[in-house]
Amino acid sequence: MTTPYPFSAVVGLDDLRLALLLTSVSPAVGGVLVRGEKGTAKSTVVRAVASLLPPVTVVRGCRFACDPAAPDPQCPDGPHPADTPATHRPATLVELPVGATEDRVVGTLDIQRALADGVKAYEPGLLAAAHRGVLYVDEVNLLPDHLVDLLLDAAAMGRAHVERDGVSVKHAARFLLVGTMNPEEGEPRPQLVDRFGLVVTVAAPRDARLRAEVVRRRLAYEADPAGFAARFAGDEREYAARIAAARAVLPSVRLPDAELDRIARVCLAYGVDGMRADIVVARCAVALAAWSGRDVVTADDVRDAARLALPHRRRTDPLDPPGTDEEKLDQALEDAERQAQEEAAEQDPAPDDSDDDDPSPGGGPAPDGGGPGPDSGGPGPDGGGPGPGSGTDGGGAAPDGGDAGTPPDAATPPTKASAPPAQAGQAFRPRALRITARGEGGHTGKRSPAYARRGRVIGSRKPVGKLAGAPHLPATLRAALHRTALAGPLARPTTPAAGEARAAGEARAAGEARAAGEARAAGEARAAGEARAAGEVRAVVMGVQARDLREAIHVGREANLVLFVVDASGSMAARKRMTLVKTAVLSLLRDAYQRRDRIGMITFRGADADVVLPPTSSHEVGVMRLAALRTGGRTPLAAGLRAAARTIATERRRDPRRRPLLIVVTDGRATSGPDPLLLVPALAGVATVVVDCESGPIRLGLARKLAGALQADVLPLDQLEAATGGSRPAAAAAAPADRAYRRAA
Repeated sequence: MTTPYPFSAVVGLDDLRLALLLTSVSPAVGGVLVRGEKGTAKSTVVRAVASLLPPVTVVRGCRFACDPAAPDPQCPDGPHPADTPATHRPATLVELPVGATEDRVVGTLDIQRALADGVKAYEPGLLAAAHRGVLYVDEVNLLPDHLVDLLLDAAAMGRAHVERDGVSVKHAARFLLVGTMNPEEGEPRPQLVDRFGLVVTVAAPRDARLRAEVVRRRLAYEADPAGFAARFAGDEREYAARIAAARAVLPSVRLPDAELDRIARVCLAYGVDGMRADIVVARCAVALAAWSGRDVVTADDVRDAARLALPHRRRTDPLDPPGTDEEKLDQALEDAERQAQEEAAEQDPAPDDSDDDDPSPGGGPAPDGGGPGPDSGGPGPDGGGPGPGSGTDGGGAAPDGGDAGTPPDAATPPTKASAPPAQAGQAFRPRALRITARGEGGHTGKRSPAYARRGRVIGSRKPVGKLAGAPHLPATLRAALHRTALAGPLARPTTPAAGEARAAGEARAAGEARAAGEARAAGEARAAGEARAAGEVRAVVMGVQARDLREAIHVGREANLVLFVVDASGSMAARKRMTLVKTAVLSLLRDAYQRRDRIGMITFRGADADVVLPPTSSHEVGVMRLAALRTGGRTPLAAGLRAAARTIATERRRDPRRRPLLIVVTDGRATSGPDPLLLVPALAGVATVVVDCESGPIRLGLARKLAGALQADVLPLDQLEAATGGSRPAAAAAAPADRAYRRAA
């Protein structure tokens, strides 16, 4: 639909709307990351806010949207004289698709003009198109990490710096960066989340009346978009005028030293790393004051800015989902407020000292005259009632995150049937398990070698259809030379360079051409030959045709599907073995997270196997499922292998380019079901590693027997940790399984 959904017609989502408005006022805040389940109007709100931005004045004909009042001195289309014609246009909304390449984002060399005209021409990318507008990245968690780094660097610096394909270009790139994501599809790296200024989590309303109003407005919009937008035109104009007024006020907003100290105390109490959090909170507080029409930042501005800018910046573990520490943020705000009051009381004591002798049981009023004390459990920092972490009737939240009224599991003595599952220990750095054969590079990652768009150049090839990446210039020239040599002298291109080369060759024989005369004057016959060769090379370069183009072959790293098959039978609970197993699997899960793999988990016990985690990119869910894993019963090893074969077959149909790496964690015992060796043909060609969990002085070697049948490598559980020296390289861990993969391929 050409008419966007009105921003003022959105129901609820107050935090998201406020965050987008603040970044519209001050793009220096650093952009907004919107986390939410599917169907929560994330994309609708982002597209709606673009229509509220004030129109921009640009230099006519400038591809980089330079402002005529202050043109970019480094603009590739510049310099722009003072009397250059200008034009007005709405602020642009540029959408970055998940499949975008690096050259499409930052721009690249115009190959056709370089070959046809012999000039280095720069073709701008999406960063240039989004300058002074909105850059929207849907499913930002699925975007390759190097592209997210480029976007965030440009958003932070306000400039794009391109160094590629012989091109060195700098241009302005100031835009409102907005990314949306569904946590079910996996979390981006914490380092990337930290680079976003604000992170907002949205969810569908739980009130039936609000849900009905959402549907009512959506149906009305689809029936008559123009008429629906006209109903909210007044509110839209009011929002747009307020954004423009806030932008005008923003440079004059003052941040007092007292509020700056409050920001520092809140960030210290919350335990964030680095200084980015302090800077973002300060910028957001200034934008809040400008949005409210004030010229001085207040304590309420700092409090609201901290709630938008801090919850995603504190993680005790990289697999912790963001936004889980709101209670700690409330406590940090209270601590900062209390500390500020204590410092103010020390510097400016109360004039009436008689109140200090008040023998009231409570010890007198709080410094502000009635506020809660350190242990009072009163209202939250906003004064509007209890904070997110407070309970009712004096009760607090349960330790496991459940309801306050629900007694914890520890209150009931554990029995054999309800014993809590074993907990994993401290994770370690595991061996590097990888598939050594090169894959097709369908998914950028850090595990197995694969042909990719980036990485080390190992050769060249003739492109199939359109050029997939950067051209391999030496191979292109060799192909053109070979073609012209086979065509013969009569068929060579009649370019000026070719004519000069031919004339130089004739001049040497006749002694009449200028080049030959210069060479003869120098007394160097070899110089004439070199001049002729250079002329031929120039002729070939000018005569390069599309059929001569060769593309570079890069070898990088790809992400795999790491499928865990974990033995959860009763034998695994002996001698606290399950604690060691969970620690090992947790370490492998963290390793898969760092290498950007998809993961899946299958457990088998009793009479059958259970796919507890279908293949997903959400590693946090894998950690939760692992923590809840219980043991007991017999060992249906064949059922676990059968479930693994079915899961891998399904994933291959869905994504043939992603290679699986199967990790079987077992002691090899099979006390239930058929012989597991009968399932070996179903897993032929799958790279497999068997983690041998057998322990004790007497070992049957069943896991090694299974590994031999699967042509897999076997690793004892106590040797899964990365070697610190004196042992075989960790990179060879999956070599036998890889040989099986190569034979099957």
